[in-house]
Formats: sequence, structure tokens, C-alpha cells
Amino acid sequence: MVGKRSVNTLVIGGGFGGIAAALRCRALGHNVTLVERLDKLGGRAQVLKIDGYKHDMGPTVITAPFLFQELFQLFGESLHDYLTFVPVSPWYRFVFHNGKVFNYSGDSTQMDKEIAKFSTSDIKNYKRLLQASKKIFDVGFSELAHVPFLTVWSMMRQIPHLIRLRADRTVSQFVKHYIENPLLQRAFSIHPLLVGGNPYSTTSIYSLIHYLEKKWGIFFCKGGTGELVEKLTELMERHGIIIKYNTEVEKLSVSDNRVTCAYTKTNEKIKFDNIICNADPPIVYKHLLKVNQEQSMGLKKWFPSRLTNYSMGLYVFFFGTTIKYEKVAHHTIWLTERFEELLSDIFDRKTLTEDFSLYIHRPTATDTSFAPPNCDSFYVLCPVPNLQASIDWDIEGKRLRDRIVIALSKTILPKLEDYITAEHWMTPREFKENYRCAYGAGFSISPNLTQSAWFRYHNVDPKLENLYFVGAGTHPGAGLPGVLSSAKVAEYLLKTKA
Repeated sequence: MVGKRSVNTLVIGGGFGGIAAALRCRALGHNVTLVERLDKLGGRAQVLKIDGYKHDMGPTVITAPFLFQELFQLFGESLHDYLTFVPVSPWYRFVFHNGKVFNYSGDSTQMDKEIAKFSTSDIKNYKRLLQASKKIFDVGFSELAHVPFLTVWSMMRQIPHLIRLRADRTVSQFVKHYIENPLLQRAFSIHPLLVGGNPYSTTSIYSLIHYLEKKWGIFFCKGGTGELVEKLTELMERHGIIIKYNTEVEKLSVSDNRVTCAYTKTNEKIKFDNIICNADPPIVYKHLLKVNQEQSMGLKKWFPSRLTNYSMGLYVFFFGTTIKYEKVAHHTIWLTERFEELLSDIFDRKTLTEDFSLYIHRPTATDTSFAPPNCDSFYVLCPVPNLQASIDWDIEGKRLRDRIVIALSKTILPKLEDYITAEHWMTPREFKENYRCAYGAGFSISPNLTQSAWFRYHNVDPKLENLYFVGAGTHPGAGLPGVLSSAKVAEYLLKTKA
């Protein structure tokens, strides 16, 4: 596989972006070494096991599954020989504050019935929304997600597209343009929260997710996301990628506009031709390169770092139950009465309020291996302010746990307090400490219009010609499709450079 000239590439960070980048570089013939500070790959996609209950700690929703299949195909293999992706239906069950339920799926007939429960006129409106989403998808994903934005002119060339697609609108404004019912407006605006954005400030380009889900569906990997990481790790090992666990890079040395070597905490010196960082870009620049992040982006005049908007923080509560809640869907989104106001509290005012909205993952609805017999496993994600807020999580972590249990016990998980067991929770503080996220932000910087494409961290540094970035903080953004696509962008840049 190695070409005429041996090219050595170092990948820092073994999240999905780093894994995909390592595999793509190896397929190009590079000698690839991946260093990971944890004892397993996956980044935030770690696995937690407590008393017979298993939990995926990171991504739980798989869309655009072909992006994973591509990684196996690079080496003449098939994903389906190693993994089973199970379609999930409904995609999401929305439970509103008034008890109304909306099952969101890819079944057109079923969707008509579900929408009719709220508004018959929105049946046609939803079809119009999907058509508009496809137009955005055809440009935003098909044409732009896999190409780099390295100069202001590359962004300027897209202005006609952005004007035509009304990228100046937010996702919420886009949805309200089509959907009349207030509750359905909330349901169809939820997608930015899955990639760290506020629907009321995230550019409507992210409305392409509607069509992306419709086109490919939503899947669950049998055995969980941890099983997916394990099989990708084995793929890397089969094809000669060197993986170094428990290895944290502490410093990057620079000479003549190139990063020349990396020093680990144990003072190991690693040399390379190219370096790809799957670490959060603000952390790389501030702590590994010791430079201001606005300098790195080449945007110092226009976008100083103090104006950078970070995604929300995440409070993730894992627990098991000693009974099965058979009526609970695989994915449930539980919405409080306040929606826009709550999001403003989280993103703008950085305030932890008494109310909340939740994403509830019940993998045992699809895969019973996640819990002991006749039991359930749950992962509850609650958007909260990031660490730019002054919140004492030693106190608030337990308080929030109690409020969530009470709320769920009164609604979709009756008598939860009697059956709950094997608990663990994570706050934004753990995201900062465990995953090195700036401010404990769950998805790096927010996907606003002024932090997308050229305005986002570039896939290759403007000055350091061999420093590349993949992952949530760089183009095209957070979420599994975005992260995997960022590795395709890095691959393209390396191929055109060779």
C-alpha cells in the first residue's frame, strides 16, 4: 500500500473524525500513527458499564450510514460483514408539555396521520418543507460538505447559493415559513440541538437534515456505538495503522511554517510529514501551539476570539431500571412548555433553570443486550449552559438528577424512583476534563452562519501548511455526518497537495 515516497501522518485524537482520517490516509498509502489520550478509541463515544447495564456515552443516532460503509470499502471490505445497522421507527417520539405525542418517521402515510393529529393543513406544508430541505441538501451537503473553504473567495463564490437558499434565516424561521402548528414548529426545528446549535440562531442551511434523514433514514448499530468503534479499530489494526493509547500530546513544535514534531506528556518525540488534529481546535491552538485562536483562523481583524460562540453544555444522566418500559420509544424528545425562552436561557443568558427539555435514549427498545433480562437501560441528555456560566456542578448535578427523575416519573416513566438503579451522570465539567472541550461545550463552536464554512476553523491551517483539522469544530461541523465528512475534506487536501 505504501507509495514510492514514504509519507508519515500523525493523527491526534481517536474520535470518529480521527478514525476516519487515519483510515483515509492509510488508503492513500501513508504510514499512519494515531495517538489517543484515553485507553480506548471513540472520543466521546465511550461505553459505560454498571452492574450489568451498558450505555453508549456519546452519539446514539446514525444517519448517512454510507459514510461508515465507505471506510470499509477503502480496503475492499464491507461493513455488513462486521456490523448490523438496524433502522429505527419512529425516528423520534416527541412528548410535549401538554401530553400530546408526535411520532416522527420516514413513513409518508404514517407522517400524514401524525401531522393530522395537530393540523391537517400542515400535511401539505410538511411536504413543501421537505422539498425546500432537499434544495438546501443538494447544495449544502452534496456539493459543499466534502470540499474545503480555505479562502474568503471560496466563500464569496457561494454567496449566490446562500442568498437563493435564504441562509440568512434561522432554522426556526425556515420551519415557521412552512409549518403553522406551534408544537410541530418546535418538533421540526429541533435538529440544530443535535449538533450543538440553537434553532433560533443556527443558519437554515442546517435544515438540510430533514431531507438527509428522509433520504437515508435513522439507524442504530446493534451492540451500540461502542461496537461500531470496536470494529473500526479492528479495521485500522488489520491495515497497519499504529494506535498508541494513553498517550497525550502536550506540545507541538513549529518551524518554517510547518509543525515539525509532537511531544507527549511522557516526553516522547514524534516526527511526521503531516499532522491531523481530531482535538477541539481552540484547545490545539491555545494549549499545544500557544497561539491565539483568532490568529490561527486568519480572522483577527474581523472575528476576535472573545466573540466566538460555543455550543451548549451537556448534562448526561445514565441509569438502568429493574422493569421494562415497553411503551417508550428508542428515541424520545421530551419538551418543556417553554421552548424559545429555555434555549435563550441556555445559550444567551447562560442560566440553569428549574425546567428543561430532554433527549431520552432507550437502546433496549432495539437491543436487549444493554440491560439484564426484563430491565431497561436509559441515557438522558439535557442541554445546559457550558462552563462560561458560573454553575457549581458539585451541587447542581445532583439537583438536576432529582428534577429529571421526578419529571420522568410523572410522565413517560411512571414510578421511576422505585425502579431506578445503576446511576451515573456527566456535566460540562467532565466534558472539559475527559474530552478536552473548550468550556465543556458539547459540540465545539456553535453552527451559526458566521461560524460556518470559511468562518469555521479551516480544515488546514492558513499558515502551518501541514496542520489539518477534522471533527466537530472544523468544516462542515458537528454530528456524525459532519465529522466523517471533515475527514473526506482532509483526504482531498492531502491528495491535491501530493
